[in-house]
Amino acid sequence: MKYKKILPIIASSLLIFASCDDNLMDWEKDPDHGEVTGAELPLALVEKISRYEPLKNYTNFVLGNGIGVDLYMSDDAYRNIVNANFDEVTPGYEMKHGPMVNAKGEINFATMDAFVAKTKEAGLSVFGHTLVWHSNQNASYLNGIIAPTVIPGSSGSNSLDLTGLTNGTFTNWARNNPGKGITIVANSGLTSTSQAIQLAASATSSAAYNLQLTSPDVAIVTGHNYELSFYIKSDVAGKGRISFNASLTNQYPWKDWYNTGGSFTEAFVTSSQWQQVKIKLSASDFKVGSTSFKFNLDLGYLPNVTYLIDVNTLSVVDLDAASSIVNMISNGKFNTDISGWSKYNGATNALSLADASNAYEGNGAMKVINATSDASNQWKTQIHSDFTAKLTAAKEYTVSYMIRSEAAGSVRCSTTGGSAHYQGDQATSATWKLVEWKITASGDETGLNFDLGAAAGTYYIDNVVVTTGAASGGGSSTVIIDKTDAEKKLIIGNAMTDWISKMVTHYKTGVFAWDVVNEPMKEDGTLRNGTESTTATDYFSWIKYLGKDYAVTAFKLARQYGNSTDKLFINDYNLESRLDKCDGLIEYVKYIESQGATVDGIGTQMHISLTTDKAKIAQMFQKLAASGKLIKISELDVRLGTNSPTVVQQASQAEMYQYVIDMYKKYIPAAQQYGVTIWGVSDRVKEHVYWLPDESPNLWDANFVRKHAYKGTADGLAGKDVSLDFSGELVKKP
Repeated sequence: MKYKKILPIIASSLLIFASCDDNLMDWEKDPDHGEVTGAELPLALVEKISRYEPLKNYTNFVLGNGIGVDLYMSDDAYRNIVNANFDEVTPGYEMKHGPMVNAKGEINFATMDAFVAKTKEAGLSVFGHTLVWHSNQNASYLNGIIAPTVIPGSSGSNSLDLTGLTNGTFTNWARNNPGKGITIVANSGLTSTSQAIQLAASATSSAAYNLQLTSPDVAIVTGHNYELSFYIKSDVAGKGRISFNASLTNQYPWKDWYNTGGSFTEAFVTSSQWQQVKIKLSASDFKVGSTSFKFNLDLGYLPNVTYLIDVNTLSVVDLDAASSIVNMISNGKFNTDISGWSKYNGATNALSLADASNAYEGNGAMKVINATSDASNQWKTQIHSDFTAKLTAAKEYTVSYMIRSEAAGSVRCSTTGGSAHYQGDQATSATWKLVEWKITASGDETGLNFDLGAAAGTYYIDNVVVTTGAASGGGSSTVIIDKTDAEKKLIIGNAMTDWISKMVTHYKTGVFAWDVVNEPMKEDGTLRNGTESTTATDYFSWIKYLGKDYAVTAFKLARQYGNSTDKLFINDYNLESRLDKCDGLIEYVKYIESQGATVDGIGTQMHISLTTDKAKIAQMFQKLAASGKLIKISELDVRLGTNSPTVVQQASQAEMYQYVIDMYKKYIPAAQQYGVTIWGVSDRVKEHVYWLPDESPNLWDANFVRKHAYKGTADGLAGKDVSLDFSGELVKKP
C-alpha cells in the first residue's frame, strides 16, 4: 500500500477540532441524530484509522454487510460506505417471507428487484436471507390457509323439508335412478357427527340423470328470489348438475358455478374436498302461476364415483322473506361500508372497511387495528355504534357477532348510556368465532362498543346483531371444520414449495448464495419442534406441520430451482456460547444430508459482547471446521451495552472484532472460509430502531466516522497491525 507523506483526516465534516490539543478531538451534536454516540479517541489513533483502505482490500474471502434495503436505496452516505467496503450484502429484513408475501400468498418482487439491480451496479453480490425461518413470516396468511373451514349458516329459514333425509326414510324424496345406491350415512358429513346423503354411480353411469335424487315440493312466494345450496365431495373426481321440474322456464340451467367471470357450464365438478354448490333462482325464473318447485341432484355423468352431500347444509332459502330479527344496530353486515360506526378511541388508522376476502360472509367486514396491549384498559381502542332505538327496560337482549384476528387477540363488548354493561374478555384467533353476549336492559343504553385495546393486532368483525331472544333468525347454524394433520401438512408443504421455488427461480441470475434454513435449533442443541410459545404476530413454525424433514425439503427445493453452483447455508445463533447447540446443528446437517439433500455451508451469527467467552469462540470454530462444510460468520456485531462508549470500551470492542476474525482464520481451513458478514453499518439511531436500540455495536459511529473497531476488523482481516506500515508524520490541527 502506498501513502502520501501527509494525509487529511477523512470521515465527516461533523468532526470539529476546538483547540490545538493534538491528543483529543471534540464531538459536535448532530441535530439529525441526537447526541453523538462515539467517545473521545486519541487524535493519533483517529488519523491512523483514517489512513486505512476500505475493509474489503484486506481479505481474499467474501466480506459482507447486513444492511437495511430502504437505507441503502435512499441514503447516499450509507450506500457509499457499503459499496466501498464490502463484496456482498445481506438484506436484514426485506427478503423474508413476511415482507414479500401478501395476504393472498402472492410474492411482491418489486422492492428486492430494485435493490438487486442497484447492488449489481455497484459490483456487489446479494446473499439471500432467508428462505425458511419461524420469525418474519406472513403468519396471518400461513395460519389462514390451514385454519378451520368456517361455513356460514343459511341467511334465513330453510324452506326445504329434510325430514325424509334426517330419519333415513326418504319420505317425499324420490330416488329415481339410484345407481349403486342412494342412502343416508351417519357421521360422514362436514362434521364428525353430521349425516350425509351417499350417492354411488354405477359402473355404466354415463348421463347426468343416471344417478338422480329428486326433492319434495318447495313452496314459493310470487315475486320472491330463492337460493339453493349444499356442500358436496366425492371419493374421486366427479361431476354433477342441478335440474328442475316444469315450474321453471329453464329446467337445465347453465351456471357460472365458480364465479369465473361469465364462463357458464352445465355441470360443476367435485373432488375429495368439501365444496359448496350454490344457485340463485330469480323470481323471473319461475313460470307464471307457479306455487312450488322441485329440483334434481343429477350425479350420473361418470361411472364408479361415490358422492357425499351434507344433509345439514342442503337448503332452499327465501331471500326476500321478512326477517324475524329486529336488529338494534343499523349496519351489522358491512357489505358496502361501515356507516353507523365510529372510532371513540384508538389510532388514526384504527377503523376501516375490509373487503370480501376478509369478510365472514358477504362483501365486507369491519377492520380494526389496535396498536396497544393493555389488558386493564380495553377501551383504548374502542369502536362504537348507536342503537337504532332505546332498549326496553327489563328485557333480555342478545348481542352476537363474528370475529377473528390475524394473531391471538382479545375482544370485549360494552354499552354506552346511563347503565353500562361489560362483557367478559373473549379470546380471538385466526379462525372466525361466533360470540354471543346476553344483557338485561335498564332502558337507558344508547349504543354498543367493541373494546379491543387488550391485545395489539388486526381484527375483523362481521354480522353484528343486537336483538331480543335468539340472534340466528331461524337459519342453519355455522359449521366449523378442522383440517386434519395430513391436510395441514399437504397445504403447508405446498406453500413452502410455492415460496422457495418462486424466490429461487426469480433470483436465479442475481442471487447465488442463500440462507435456506434459519435458526432451527433450541439452545440445548435439540431441534425446535413448533411447540415453543410465542406472542409474535409474524411467528410461524414450519416444522410443526412438516416435521423434522422440513429442512430436507427446503434444501432440495432450493437446489432444484436454483443454480447447481449456488451455495446453500443453514444458519443459527449462540453457537459460540452454547457448544451443545453447535453440536446439535452439525448433527442436524448430517441428518439432512442423510435424507438426500446437500448443505454447502453453516452460518454462525455471532451477535456477541465483550463478555463472550473467547475460549468457547475458538472451540466453536474448531467444531465447525470439523464438519467439512463452508463456514460463514453470518451476522457479526459486538455490543457494548451503551450508546456512549468510553475509549476503553471502544478499544475492547476493536480487540474482540479482531479476535473473532483471527480465530476464524486460524481454525477454519482456507478452503472452508466462505467469509465474514458484519451486521449493520453505523451506530445511528435509525439503524437500530428494531435491532440493538441504544447500543453502539458497529464499525462506524453515528456520524459515519470510522471507530476503533474498524481498525480491529481491518487488522484481523489483514492478519497484522496495518498501521505499522504507515509512514509520514501525523497531522496536527493548529
